[in-house]
This record gives sequence, structure tokens and C-alpha cells, in this order.
Amino acid sequence: MTDLPSDRSTLLAGRLAPVTRLAPGVAVCATVALAAQFLSDHYGAPAMLMALLIGIAFHFMAEEGRAVPGIAFTSRTVLRLGVALLGVRMSAELLVGIGPATIGLIVAAVAATILFGLAGAKLLGRGWRLALLTGGSVAICGASAAMAIAAVLPRNEHSERNLIFTVIGVTVLSTIAMIAYPIVVAAFGMDDRAAGIFIGATIHDVAQVVGAGFSISEEAGETATLVKLVRVTLLAPVVLIFSLALRNVAPVEPGAKRPPLVPGFVLGFIALAAINSTGLVPAALSALLVDLSRWALLFGIAAVGMKTSMKSIRDVGSTAIVLIVAETVFIALFVIGGMRIIG
Repeated sequence: MTDLPSDRSTLLAGRLAPVTRLAPGVAVCATVALAAQFLSDHYGAPAMLMALLIGIAFHFMAEEGRAVPGIAFTSRTVLRLGVALLGVRMSAELLVGIGPATIGLIVAAVAATILFGLAGAKLLGRGWRLALLTGGSVAICGASAAMAIAAVLPRNEHSERNLIFTVIGVTVLSTIAMIAYPIVVAAFGMDDRAAGIFIGATIHDVAQVVGAGFSISEEAGETATLVKLVRVTLLAPVVLIFSLALRNVAPVEPGAKRPPLVPGFVLGFIALAAINSTGLVPAALSALLVDLSRWALLFGIAAVGMKTSMKSIRDVGSTAIVLIVAETVFIALFVIGGMRIIG
């Protein structure tokens, strides 16, 4: 006679096996993300940066033990989910509100900064992977762009190190810019709208854009946020272009599949942006998805931090710092020059 309860228990255990295997690592990443958010809420520290630094302190957990599979899953799948959900912030209405001249300036600044990064990396003797990662992050939206671009770059032994360096770099530079750029716009005699355009088109991370813009005025803050979101809209096409251009760069091991023509998280980003443009997404659901995106990115960057050692970050070299600072200065000068041209 068949022992039905025993069979059911075995079947249930088999179905739950993937969850059981991933749960310890995901739980560790969640703990780090919660700690980082606590520090951000109570002490004003950037949550992404805190998640990175705390994650690095737990690097040993990504080397061996029960947490390894879950950390790997979070650093890839959960992170990509967070990038895809960023699409819910985008809509066609954003583009209409900015105007064609400003949109043209933003697109030109993004393209020019990425090209400048490639030229600068070659001059400094650095690889094109680091150039695309830092250039794209500075040009678009900081840490979120870094994680999205890293997901489509062909991987090598320096991939995790370069990503961590880039996230730390753009976060620190964004914080400096949040303090310095309101002084810059005053020195150039910009009005509130011009100040908002400059800040939204140059500072890397959204939170620092909001902080810098609203420290000037309500109009500057609202304009800066709108311009920044238009920059974020360019994340999907830039990542798509990188993915298509680099698809055949990395050698494919025997029996392994080629990367997809269009990464799934990019399709998700585009689909959510298109749905959001219809105006049919309830405000409550949109806010929920934005929060889910933020937490997924925080989980993901915590996992990436755990997979990176301090030694590998030190090995990145001073030329990488020169590169990312030069890209930051370049986009600021490019936008100021472009604003003078378009009036």
C-alpha cells in the first residue's frame, strides 16, 4: 500500500527545494538592505552606498556556505527586476513637458559623455568595459545605470570590481555635486528653470538631483526632477544598443547559449514605460512598483557588494578615478555650453 502522506511530503519538498536553496542568501541580502535603508532614513547616508559598504564587509558569505546561491541569484535576477521596474517611472508625458530643444541637449550630452569615456579610457590605458560602465553611469542615472549596463557587458575577472567602483564613484560624486552645483548655477547667474535643467542633466543619482534642485527653489526642483527622469528614459535604448553591439564580443563556451538579442529586463522596462504612458496605471500601483524597484535594486547592490573584496577595489587604480571625475566634469561643461547655444 502506497504511503500517500509520505509521497506528498516528498513532492512538496522537491518543489520547495529551489526556494530552500536560495532563501539563506536572499535573507542575508535583505538584512543588509534593511540596515542600509535604516542608516539612510536616520542619518541621511545614501542607501545604495551603505548597502555596498555593508555588503563588502560580508564578502566571506559569498565565497562558501549556504548563502552563496541566494547571493548570486540576488546579484543578477533580483537586480535586473529592479532595473525593469524603473520603467514605471517613465511616460511619454515627460518628454512633452520638457520640450524638443532640451531633450536634444540631454540626448547629445548622454552620447557625448559615453564617447568621451571611451576616448578617455583609451588615453589612460583602461579597458572599454570600464569606459562604457563609468561613461554610461555618469551620463544617465548613476548607480541604477551602472547595474543595468553591467548586466549586458561581457564578463571578465574584473567585472564585479568595476561595478562596485563605479557605484561608489558616482554616488560620492553625486553627493559632492548636490552641494557644489547650486553654487555653480548662482555663479553663472542662471534663473530657476535653467538651474533645474543644468542640475537634472548633470548630477548622476535621482536623490541628489532632487536635493540640489529643491535647495534652490520649487521651480528648480520640479524642473530638475523632470529633466532627470528624461535622462533615465534613455537607459533602455542605451543598454539595448550596448547589448546588440557587444553580443558577439565575448566567446561562447561549447554548449552554452548566446545572450538574448534583447535582454528581458530591457523589454520589461520598455513595456512598463509604454503601459505607464497610457495613464491607466493607478497611482497607488505605480507608487508600489517604484518602491519595489528601489528595494530590488538595494537588495541587488548589497549582493554585488558581498561578491566583491576590498582588495579588488583597491586594485582598480588611480586612473579609473581620474576617468570618472573627468566624465563628470565633461558632462557639466557640455550641458552649460549646450544651454548657452539653445538659449
